[in-house]
Amino acid sequence: MPATEALRAWLARHPRWVSAVFLFCAYMTFLYMPFDFLLKPLWQDVSEAQEVWFGFLLTGKAAKATEPLHWLIYGALTWGFWKERPWVWPATALYIAQVAVGMLVWSLLDERGGGLLQGGIAFTLFGSLAVALWRYGSKLSSPSPS
Repeated sequence: MPATEALRAWLARHPRWVSAVFLFCAYMTFLYMPFDFLLKPLWQDVSEAQEVWFGFLLTGKAAKATEPLHWLIYGALTWGFWKERPWVWPATALYIAQVAVGMLVWSLLDERGGGLLQGGIAFTLFGSLAVALWRYGSKLSSPSPS
């Protein structure tokens, strides 16, 4: 089966919002992270690198050192989605929950963060997505009623 056909089949088996999460992970794995990790250093000083973990901004060498971890996470999630592994649903939900907490922390601690209102909105949106993914995965892995 050609890759485009396989992708269409995968996307047809899942709701659009799940497909969007999968496609975002694939974009991060194959386009953004290779660009960020491999190409940006060619014209950007390492001191300008930035990564955010749990709402805390890392810069410079610390940021560059954690980029491969982001790449590994997105790669694992992309593979897990593509192969429809049962662990991908809770793993993605937990990662997105971490993003939700990080958005709230960022909004409260960083002057560019926008404060409690913006952080609360982001937390609610990402938190809702995390819960939805957790429930969707639970529904897939639970035995169907006879």
